[in-house]
Amino acid sequence: MKVRRAISTAVAVIIAVIITAAVVGGIAYYAALVTAPAPTPVTKTVTVTQTVTKTVTASPSPSPTTTPTKPKPVIKEVLIGLVEPLTGAHAVFGQEAKMAAELMVDIINKELGGIKSLGGAKLKLVVEDCGESPETGKLAAEKLVSQYHPPIMVGAYISRITAGVAEVTEREKVILVMDALVDELTEKGWKYVFRVAPKASAHGKSAADFVIDMAKKKGVKVESAVVMNEDSIFGRYVANGAVIELKKAGIKILDHLEYPYDISDATPLVSKVKELNPDIVISVPYFHDGVLIAKTVAQMGFKPMFIAGAGACGYTDPDSIKAAGKAVEWYTNTYSYNPARPTEWNKKVVSMFKERYGKLPTEAGGIIFYSMMVVKEALEKAGEMFPDDPLNPDHLREAFLALDLNDKNSIAAQLYPTGRIKFAPNGDNVYAGTAVLQVIKGEPRVVWPDAEPGLEPIFPRPDWPGK
Repeated sequence: MKVRRAISTAVAVIIAVIITAAVVGGIAYYAALVTAPAPTPVTKTVTVTQTVTKTVTASPSPSPTTTPTKPKPVIKEVLIGLVEPLTGAHAVFGQEAKMAAELMVDIINKELGGIKSLGGAKLKLVVEDCGESPETGKLAAEKLVSQYHPPIMVGAYISRITAGVAEVTEREKVILVMDALVDELTEKGWKYVFRVAPKASAHGKSAADFVIDMAKKKGVKVESAVVMNEDSIFGRYVANGAVIELKKAGIKILDHLEYPYDISDATPLVSKVKELNPDIVISVPYFHDGVLIAKTVAQMGFKPMFIAGAGACGYTDPDSIKAAGKAVEWYTNTYSYNPARPTEWNKKVVSMFKERYGKLPTEAGGIIFYSMMVVKEALEKAGEMFPDDPLNPDHLREAFLALDLNDKNSIAAQLYPTGRIKFAPNGDNVYAGTAVLQVIKGEPRVVWPDAEPGLEPIFPRPDWPGK
C-alpha cells in the first residue's frame, strides 16, 4: 500500500508540473500577441508610400524631399546698345537715328510703362559712334559689349559698317537689330541678326515700279533708262533691284554707271548720262553725292522725263532739300518709312519728333522708330515665354521669331509702311515694304503707293521737253 501510494503521489506531481507549464506557456503566448506589433502586409506599405508621395507633391509647403522653386529674376533695367555714325560723312543719318532712339525710349519708359512682362523694366540706351569704316564699327561694338554687356544692339545704318558690327555681335551672342539694308547681311547664316526694314534690292525694285506705274497712268512710254549708283555694296544691291525690274518691263538699260561714294565732282558723270539721253534715270544716292548730282544736273540743263532716287535718304530728305534747294524739285526717293501713314501711333510719333527736333523724320529716324518698338515687343514676348531667363540670347531669338504683328495688335506695325511685321528664320521681315517721297514745292511728300490725301505724284517732270 505504501508503494502504491508513493507512485500515485509522484504521478500527481508530474501531472501538476505539466499543467502548470502549459498554463504559463499559454499566458506568455497570449501576452506576446497583445504586446508585439502586427506585421504590415507589403501591399499596404506600397499604398501608404504612394499616398504620402502624392500629398507631398500637391502640398504648397516645402518639404525635405521637394526642390525649392527658383525665384523669378528681378530686372529693373535693360541696356540697349546703339551704334551709329555720329561723326564723319554719314553723321546726318546717325545723329537722326540717335534722336529717334532717344524719343522711342522715352515713349516706352514713360508712356508705356516699360517692359510689363519684366515687371516694368525700363530701357536704357548706351551709345557709341561707329565712325566710317567696318574697323571702327567693330571697335564700337566691342566697346559696348565689354563695358555694358547689352543683350540687344541697334545699328549701324551704313551697310559696310554694319557688317563689321555684326561680326562682333554674332560672336558675342548679342541680338543685332539692323537699320542697314544690304541684302547679304541676312544671307550669311548669322543667327542673332534681325532687320525690320526692307532690304536694299526692294528699294531698287520700288523705284522702278513707281516709274513704270506712273508712266502707264499718265499715258507716256518709257523706252530707255540709265541706272547709276555710288560704288558701295549698298548702292550695287539697290541698283541691281532696279535693273532687274526695268528689264522685266522691257525697258532698255543704256548703261549702269558706278561712281565713288565720296565723289567731289559730278560733272563727268552727268555729262555721260546726258550724252546717253535716257527717258528716265534711276539714281542710288546717299547724302553728299545726291546734293552734288542734283545741282550738276540743274547746272548742265539735263532734262529727262524723270529722275527717281532709290534707297538711303538722298534728294527728298529735309537736309538734302535745304542743301540743294530748287535743284531737287520733283525728285523722288524710296523710303523704308512712311511719315504720312495715317495710323494713330505713326501720327503721334511724327508729331512728337517734329515738336522735339523741329523737322520731319526721314528714313534714318523712321527705321529706328519701328525697330526700337519691335525691340520692346520682343522683350515683352521673351518675358512671357521665358520668365526665368528672358534675356538669354537664344530665348530672345525665339521671342523675335515668335512675333506676328499687325496694325491691330502692335504699335511697331502701326509705324511700318506695310502694317505687318513677321520674321523669317534669316531675320528679314517677310512683309517688308517701302514708300516713295517726292519733293513738291520744296517739301517732301508721300506720293506712292498710297499718296497723302489730296495729293498726286508729279510725273513726268514739268520741264521735260517731250511733255
